[in-house]
Amino acid sequence: YLSSQIRAGAQAIQIFDSWAGILAPEDYKRYAFPYAKKVIAETRKEQVPVIYFVNDCAGILKEVKNCGADVISVDWRVDLSDAIKKLGRKVTIQGNLDPCALFLPGEKLVERVKEILWKGEAAKSHIFNLGHGVLPQTPVENVIAMVEAVHTYGTRK
Repeated sequence: YLSSQIRAGAQAIQIFDSWAGILAPEDYKRYAFPYAKKVIAETRKEQVPVIYFVNDCAGILKEVKNCGADVISVDWRVDLSDAIKKLGRKVTIQGNLDPCALFLPGEKLVERVKEILWKGEAAKSHIFNLGHGVLPQTPVENVIAMVEAVHTYGTRK
């Protein structure tokens, strides 16, 4: 399936491991991680960047660090600074604005965006993103405000 997406023109692939975080760290390491690592290794043969998203990943970041993906994407429940410390500064990280923050009034939303961007500066590189999907009731104007804030404040010096 992933190879078909790439052949169809995908320039990057994100693998969602949405349920991995419900496993105890030992169970994730034994039952899920080997298969995630194998899927990532096979996908990397296609020569496109691979992003690995693990939902509720705070307890398993040390294992996730060794998955072989180009980017590790973290959910909003993980403090981005803590994730960077556990993953190391050589890892590109993606995330992790709480999707509920998109319901905040303008300036408060911008402050949350700036906080994520500031924390992301400690990583090798940081891709700003939500820490999970956009909720159906999210006001479109708030998504636009978030994107504008990222464009305004998200340039690394």
